[in-house]
Amino acid sequence: MYKELDEQTLARYCSLKDRMADDELYRRYAVRVYMLCCRYLRDEDDAKDLMLETLIQALNKIDTFKYTGKGSLYAWISRIAINMALNQIKRHRWRMVPLDFRSQDNLPEPTEEEVAEIPKEKLREWIAELPIMRRTVFNLYCIDGYSHQEIGKMLGISERGSTSTLAKARKELKDKIQRYLKEQDR
Repeated sequence: MYKELDEQTLARYCSLKDRMADDELYRRYAVRVYMLCCRYLRDEDDAKDLMLETLIQALNKIDTFKYTGKGSLYAWISRIAINMALNQIKRHRWRMVPLDFRSQDNLPEPTEEEVAEIPKEKLREWIAELPIMRRTVFNLYCIDGYSHQEIGKMLGISERGSTSTLAKARKELKDKIQRYLKEQDR
């Protein structure tokens, strides 16, 4: 019965503290939330912990969820996950790499065809290897669609700092893509 529930009904049942509805919410969203957490945190155990904390917080605050159409429940949960990931990153801010506004990016952009040749797992691996601040800004801007102004406010940095950090992340990824493509040409 619970597998067939639409998002709005599932959220309503969860707000009524229906244990089976809670289990269904976990079944539907745990993997997606975990993958989202992995984009922000390198350590798989930390990502799993964050996923669990996110789903617990979502269930605790399910009364505040407003259904706006298909996909809105996951969007709401993912926003909770992103906020919790950013809070965790801010708590460990002392480990972040300092910003350098003088870096130059003279590498050409890889073409869509070149990027299409690279296995998705390899791209995910390279993103995960970025220093935490670069990875966070890259994810927020390129994947989650936030503006540099929004990112700056979320992370407590300037808009220019967000732009610079993204440029460094992109340069690092371009370097890895160029090396990979050269190795493949051998």
